Amino acid sequence: MDTLYDGLDFPRTETALKALRFAKRVEHAAAFNHSMRTYLYGRFVGEREGLLPGRDYDDELLFLGCVLHDVGLSAEGDGDQRFDIDGADLAARFLTEQGLPEDRVEVVWDAIALHLCFDVARRKRPEIALVTTGAGYDLGVDARHPLPDGYADRVHAVLPRLHAAAVLHDEIIEQGLAKPGKAPMFSLPGELVRQHTGKAWPTWEQLARQDAGWGDYDGYAGSVR
Repeated sequence: MDTLYDGLDFPRTETALKALRFAKRVEHAAAFNHSMRTYLYGRFVGEREGLLPGRDYDDELLFLGCVLHDVGLSAEGDGDQRFDIDGADLAARFLTEQGLPEDRVEVVWDAIALHLCFDVARRKRPEIALVTTGAGYDLGVDARHPLPDGYADRVHAVLPRLHAAAVLHDEIIEQGLAKPGKAPMFSLPGELVRQHTGKAWPTWEQLARQDAGWGDYDGYAGSVR
């Protein structure tokens, strides 16, 4: 396995290779390739912003966060929470079983659990921030730094896209339809399910009136014009 990606530069520690094998085994091939590209693009953006592995961040931790960040979309990671939280929990269990120290496991958990919270993740340490940056870059959400000519072609030759954005979209929706608690209102999974079903969400006022029952809107004239 560790010779399969010899053309790509990533950490080849024992834990990194075990995580790579685990992600490849449990994930859809498109999700796995996306996760590997997340590391490559996250590190690339980091370098463009002056962050170097070994000096500014722990390269193994960045790789672990990237390669495992979507394991919550796998059958093995499909629990009762949003896929990002389920994935963080599965990654933490796996890494703990491999003997990774608790403080390092916690960094990976944070990186995965926060990877949909772009503004929050980018304020955290590089091992966390670059996971969400790399994932967004690979899906076209973030392109602040153009790739060198031919770089994407070389990456895609080894890690083909396999309709990555479409596959991830459908996996998130399938989980949310099967278990509505995995796609709560106003979350990214919830929004994707809402777009798919066309179901309307209640307004803030409707939620306040029906759920809390405190009467906050009774007699309130409003201040927003």
